[in-house]
Amino acid sequence: MKEKELIKIPKIELHCHLDGSLSKEFIESRLKRQVDDGDLSVSENCGSLNEYLKKFDLPVKCIQDEEGLKAAGYDVLKNMKKENVCYGEIRFAPLLSVTKNMNTKKVIESLLMGMEKGKKDFGVEYGVIVCAMRHHTMDQNYNMIKAAGEFLGNGVCGADLAGAEAQYPMSEFMELFGQVKKLGIPFTIHAGECGNAKNIMDAVEVGASRIGHGIAMRGNIGLQEIIRKKHIGIEMCPISNMQTKAVKSIIDYPIREFLNAGLPVTINTDNRTVSNTSLTKEFEFIQKNFRISDEEILLMTGNAIDVAFADDDVKNRLFNIVKGR
Repeated sequence: MKEKELIKIPKIELHCHLDGSLSKEFIESRLKRQVDDGDLSVSENCGSLNEYLKKFDLPVKCIQDEEGLKAAGYDVLKNMKKENVCYGEIRFAPLLSVTKNMNTKKVIESLLMGMEKGKKDFGVEYGVIVCAMRHHTMDQNYNMIKAAGEFLGNGVCGADLAGAEAQYPMSEFMELFGQVKKLGIPFTIHAGECGNAKNIMDAVEVGASRIGHGIAMRGNIGLQEIIRKKHIGIEMCPISNMQTKAVKSIIDYPIREFLNAGLPVTINTDNRTVSNTSLTKEFEFIQKNFRISDEEILLMTGNAIDVAFADDDVKNRLFNIVKGR
């Protein structure tokens, strides 16, 4: 498809981090000063995940109060609307915004208020995924997710595990997500981005409905077959994965392998501002480099609806929108 056609098609985004997707306009308004593009987005020759993560310093400073969180939720849906995203799941780590004046519940409430206003103004449906962080304690993460559970079905749609995967393997979080499962909260896990395939297998065993990135199961036919049979969604973020060096080179990127294996692959941005990307750009990138057909773009859009943490009414509306494009 050409760029104009790609912009027009209805899109579904399942893996989008709030702090990495805030617009330059929003950040400048919050900081009350001009900001260079290079302070927010990585260059084409980004050398590592550590270099990539430095770009989160400024946006995180902008979501440390109620006003910032409300405006952030509104901002991300406003920019999704520009490329016809009709449903987005936005993930963030509430504990990184907790202050002496704002507890976990208030953090989540503030973001949801902004996103609800964005939904009304832009017509973009949404769900919020709360991220447990690998460097936080079991108690910190569990208490945060339990608090978020009060909003399940009223803005919050699921949970996630994010952070330094190589340093903190999934095996250390089996108890935590066993408890999350008992709470009845669906969850996705960042696994196989910079760690190994065992992290993916552990995430599957504890009950993850989706896997964030999943690159490490490249060449692992047995694990891919388990993923396929369980219909576990794979949240691929191609441009981000290239920038963070999740693979050594473009020929190593396994999207074609995963599609050929029948996995429910979805395409996502990860961090719109940090990666200087959009779903339109992601689709262009994979069509150019991996022989992804127009039909496969639509297939992956359907996959995203199918594995989304949305209720059946929302999913039916989304399917009708995509079919009537």
